[in-house]
Amino acid sequence: MSLLMDGASAANTVTARTTRGKSTVREWTEFFVTLVIMVFFIRVTTVEAFRIPTGSMENTLLVGDFLLVNKFIYGIRTPDWIGIPFTDIGFSVPSTRLPAPSQVKPGDIVVFKYPLDRTLNYIKRCVAIPGQVVEIRNRQLYVDGAVFENPPDSKFTGPRPIQPGLAERGIFSPLGDAWNHDNFGPITVPAGNYFMMGDNRDNSADSRYWGFLPEEDIVGKALIIYFSWDKNRSIAEFYKSVRFSRIGDWIY
Repeated sequence: MSLLMDGASAANTVTARTTRGKSTVREWTEFFVTLVIMVFFIRVTTVEAFRIPTGSMENTLLVGDFLLVNKFIYGIRTPDWIGIPFTDIGFSVPSTRLPAPSQVKPGDIVVFKYPLDRTLNYIKRCVAIPGQVVEIRNRQLYVDGAVFENPPDSKFTGPRPIQPGLAERGIFSPLGDAWNHDNFGPITVPAGNYFMMGDNRDNSADSRYWGFLPEEDIVGKALIIYFSWDKNRSIAEFYKSVRFSRIGDWIY
């Protein structure tokens, strides 16, 4: 009798362990699935991380700065593409933007889909909103006839401005005017569009070259630098390559 009882107890023990094992696997699976969904939801609706790959916003933003971008402030934008993450497998879907707590203002640093290739994300400073008149005279930016002060950390790398009347190849000029990036306009920003410029005025592919930014291509507002490193340093100097002084800086 005792042997039979011992056998039943052992069987029950094995069954209990199996059940607990399956329960543990299920719990972890549910946890990771929930985590992935939460991360995806936050990434789509609230904040997303981006890295600065070029110097077009120097010295406000440097190559190797890692940013958090507020995607909520200009209105949550529903996904326009559904597919397998980190691959090109997927398809486009209609997208819409929900009501926004705030609108893009001149001076905001904005992440957006590059109008000439919407698979790429660009970051520039908004200098003019719909209905405003943009003009650049000898490098000085004017909006509605008033001086638009250069950002504190902006810069010019060329020795002198390009002369007025000298047409620059690739410049945005709807009527074929002889404009260049130092002498541009005047031109009025149409409804539903914005005029964007990089803080590195002489090295930025911005609205002076590809035109106006449609509102539907806006992704969000640059918020904070959460990490920064100088990629030009060797791995042996990794600690020195981290720009600790920039970590936690708010972006203006």
